[in-house]
Amino acid sequence: MITLWKRVWRGVREPLETFIKERRKATLSNPILIGGFPGLGSVGQIAITYLKKKLKAKTLADLYSPHFPHHVVVSSSGRVRLPRAQFYFWRNPQERGRDLILVTGDSQAQGYEGQYAVVDAILNYAEQQGVKTVITIGGFRIKSDSSKRKVVSISSNRILLKKMLTAGAERSPVGNPIMGFAGLALGLARFRRMRAACLLGETAGYMPDPKAAKAVLNVLRKFLGVALDLASLNEEIERSGEVFERMVDVQQEMENLVKERADIEGRKITYIS
Repeated sequence: MITLWKRVWRGVREPLETFIKERRKATLSNPILIGGFPGLGSVGQIAITYLKKKLKAKTLADLYSPHFPHHVVVSSSGRVRLPRAQFYFWRNPQERGRDLILVTGDSQAQGYEGQYAVVDAILNYAEQQGVKTVITIGGFRIKSDSSKRKVVSISSNRILLKKMLTAGAERSPVGNPIMGFAGLALGLARFRRMRAACLLGETAGYMPDPKAAKAVLNVLRKFLGVALDLASLNEEIERSGEVFERMVDVQQEMENLVKERADIEGRKITYIS
């Protein structure tokens, strides 16, 4: 259940619910909702954070929920706040261009009930803003790091999927489950008669992957027809590559130690008859 929060929250004894605190009102032109949360390779979160920064999107609303982790986030100034998701908006300067609503957060909702509650609240709020198209972003696991990352797309709408493929995405393998916000929003959007598509960037998944996020953003900017400079991601990609190489070296050393230990233990075996 979603509640618009317009009063001071104190002395409340009722069970806590997922609620949205609006920062400002915005009249938008046929907006598209684009969302990405922490997940495999943090692809969705990196992509949305980069979009927000480059487009200079403005804060629209905050979403709070008891389904987010039970801790507070400490700022550099020492202040604390609850974990949250945030909505941002961007007005397209092009004539007849579609505006954007971006959503990301500190964490995915916990548990299957929490996922449904939070995703439903996000879609409900988006619907109130006039959203009819939803795009989610996430990661798609690969076994090893590669120089070029594929982007796969899944959609509830054939026309929307065709546009994603034209923009450079590939069809997702059959039977591929999509977990969390990226998948659930895709499924629930159909019940609201929203067109929805998901873009998944290939990633090893065990560390933040700006290379996968860049690949997704490259497809997304072609789909949207929006000028978006992706060069700023190159420095992050270089840093993540260095970390990956160090992790591979450490893993190789551990494998060598395990093998050496096994050899030593093998030589110690004696037979008594």
